[in-house]
Amino acid sequence: MDSSRITLRPYRSTDVDDLLSWASDDRVTRSIHFNTLISKDEALSFIDKSSIPWRRSICIDDRSVGIVVARPGSGDDRCRAEVGYALAVEYWGQGITPKAVKMAIPLILEEFPEIVRLQALTDSMNKASHRVLEKAGFIKEGMFRKYLYFKGEIKDVVLYSFLSTDSIPS
Repeated sequence: MDSSRITLRPYRSTDVDDLLSWASDDRVTRSIHFNTLISKDEALSFIDKSSIPWRRSICIDDRSVGIVVARPGSGDDRCRAEVGYALAVEYWGQGITPKAVKMAIPLILEEFPEIVRLQALTDSMNKASHRVLEKAGFIKEGMFRKYLYFKGEIKDVVLYSFLSTDSIPS
């Protein structure tokens, strides 16, 4: 995939059909923190009323095919943000998500200058997500066994981080 075709931008109401096409796929939503969308109304609500402080649509030729998000901490946790992402199945394995995460890093750090640490918790079994983070320059810090309930199961998770002083790989 030519990386010049990949962009990040805020969601628009006109993205509703594209959003629904990938966010209604259980293969995509099984490892992200929102439920599978099942209707156009749910997709519109997601676009218009999301409480996620920073999110961008991952676009190919300006068509929404995924999402990258950051959830900054507050209070004593304001120095860090949790990062997450998802991509339509038909685009898996093409290097799009690592590129999108790399593009998001400076945008997040610029918009939230108090953040010095980006981090991601991934299912220990989701090796593709581990590769995304590693390609984007995140460092694996360790595994938390039986760390959280996620969609009805207790999961082992792997923690990755990227510091504001780290370099984004080219």
